[in-house]
Amino acid sequence: MNKSVYIIATNAHSGKSVVSLGVLQMIMRNTAKVGYFRPIVESKSKKDTFIETVLEHFQLDMSYDEAYAYTRQEVIALKNEGNIGEVYDTIIKKYKALESKFDFVLVDSSSTIDNSYFDPNFNASVAQSLNIPALIVLKDNFSSEAELVNQVQADLNNFLEKDLRVLSVFVNKATNATADTLSKLEQRFKDITFTLIPRKEELSRPTIREIANALNVEFLYKGDNIDVTTKRTIVGAMQLSNYLAKLNEDTLAVLPTDRIDLIAGSLVANYSNFSNIKGVVLYGDLTPDPSMSKILDGIQKNIPIMIAKTDTFETANIIGNTKSSIYPENTEKVKMLLQLFDENVDATKLNSSIASFKSETITPRMFQYNMVQKARAGQKRIVLPEGTDDRILTAASQLAEDELVYLTILGEPEAIKTRAKNILGLKWNEERISIINPAESDKYEAYAEKLYELRKSKGLELSQAKDLMLDASYFGTMMVFLGDADGMVSGAVNTTAHTIRPSLQFVKTKPGVSTVSSVFFMLLHDRVLVYGDCAVVPNPTAEQLADIAISSADSAIAFGIEPKVALLSYSSGDSGSGADVDKVREATALVKERRPELLVEGPIQYDAAVDPKVGKQKMPNSPVAGQANVLIFPDLNTGNNTYKAVQRETGGLAIGPMLQGLKKPVNDLSRGALIPDIYNTVLITAIQSEF
Repeated sequence: MNKSVYIIATNAHSGKSVVSLGVLQMIMRNTAKVGYFRPIVESKSKKDTFIETVLEHFQLDMSYDEAYAYTRQEVIALKNEGNIGEVYDTIIKKYKALESKFDFVLVDSSSTIDNSYFDPNFNASVAQSLNIPALIVLKDNFSSEAELVNQVQADLNNFLEKDLRVLSVFVNKATNATADTLSKLEQRFKDITFTLIPRKEELSRPTIREIANALNVEFLYKGDNIDVTTKRTIVGAMQLSNYLAKLNEDTLAVLPTDRIDLIAGSLVANYSNFSNIKGVVLYGDLTPDPSMSKILDGIQKNIPIMIAKTDTFETANIIGNTKSSIYPENTEKVKMLLQLFDENVDATKLNSSIASFKSETITPRMFQYNMVQKARAGQKRIVLPEGTDDRILTAASQLAEDELVYLTILGEPEAIKTRAKNILGLKWNEERISIINPAESDKYEAYAEKLYELRKSKGLELSQAKDLMLDASYFGTMMVFLGDADGMVSGAVNTTAHTIRPSLQFVKTKPGVSTVSSVFFMLLHDRVLVYGDCAVVPNPTAEQLADIAISSADSAIAFGIEPKVALLSYSSGDSGSGADVDKVREATALVKERRPELLVEGPIQYDAAVDPKVGKQKMPNSPVAGQANVLIFPDLNTGNNTYKAVQRETGGLAIGPMLQGLKKPVNDLSRGALIPDIYNTVLITAIQSEF
């Protein structure tokens, strides 16, 4: 069951609160533990009144601080520093904390869209990163039905191009829109429902409290209720008889401070049921006459009377421009909004649409978040044999500071610590980072004897084993083999062959696997794909391709990806022939035979594998075509060039290569690896050690 939905407004003053409150109430009728999250709020100095309203009205078991991630100014500052990625990462972190605590989390876009960090595209990007579906709300402020239809169509096309899954659109404060309008939209967007919510004028009117706050008034008397709305405002400066003739129901009277006759007349008229005055604003920078106070003290004061320091024009102007909002004390308006939602929304249909949503993809940022969380939960020890490389030391410092793993670096301890602390200026957590010189280790002799025992049948002498154990790659691999470390990462200095040779000699492959291969996790803008093999096996046989496909599918599962495996070739299905295609066809048959539960297709071309339109056209009956997320290349030449081309042309992030098929994880870095590459490879190695 889906656990979240994101509500996005596409224009200003959309009245989104009716949908937010209505959906919350709808979900809470069937779900006990519900949370609320708004990624960005206006400021810290003044709390977001809508968040406060939601927490109080629905009695949600969470604090105000849990309900948001950033203020607007914080986001702007991070953007200016080039750290917008940090904004997304923190939003995901705070959302996931709520997701773990509640059965359902409603995510709500910010009310203001004047700034780019509050606009629909930003919120769509956040929703896409969180991998949750969206409900769209827009205000019907268009001059014609055609203009409304065109705008809705443009908004939806924009969102769908960003791979945002839209479940429903609410046309709020409807004036031009009709049932026929919805019918036109539903014909164009068959998987999306459309709902009209009519304008309710009373909801747009400010309350006495909001007007008082806008004017910064001083209350003489608060009356019975300041959370009521008014239908009209009358500025009284005429004779009492003319003034009384203009009074209507639900009036806000704006009067000069020195017109005691109008003030007293208002109270008497209200008391005698002549009119229904909701409040009195006295304007002008004057102190009320003591005689007026005595008169007012003798009259029953059930309406609020307040003094503003502004003049006639400014007072009327501020009142006219005061916008209505939702705040905790305004319980009547909350009730009206909930009733409006219930009267106009098919809650059963909407609830079913939200609950049944299932995403078959994992977004790049969510993949990285999950990777960090899994590593942090496991607290594994990873050995890094290349202690002389500054990139290794820097990545180790960051990993230790983030408390994700424990690390053992091989090399001369004092030289490494001196370089890390004094020359590179790194933070150095010695509780998490240990340094071992293989030649001086108290385990050196035991490791050498173990290597001799394992390899003597191959002609290895004990003296040779001792020499080999001085090699950091052999020493580190033996640590992993004997359980003194959970995995090893090397290759920033050493060649691939030097890195993985020891593991091939004595760590060996997993039962049922005869091929050591590799995968890259390709983090594209909207999805994560698994590419194999791009680093190890130059020209695999059909049996090796099958091994690579099965290992890659298992790697995908371990990292939270439901595998749909495509074995790639230059033709799709039965359209091609030749030795290369036949090899892929044979490998596909072997995978289906060995792992019948896997969804696998091959041979298939790349475009047919990943593009739904092409996949449907070329292989209409395939459960994988157009949806593949594990892509197996026919040879190393194709795989290596493809991953590099895709990475460069899309700006995507390639994490790996991750070696697969070994009993214990040993991973090889590119000699051109950057610090983030090393950081990520250590994380995937730590996670790999769990399976």
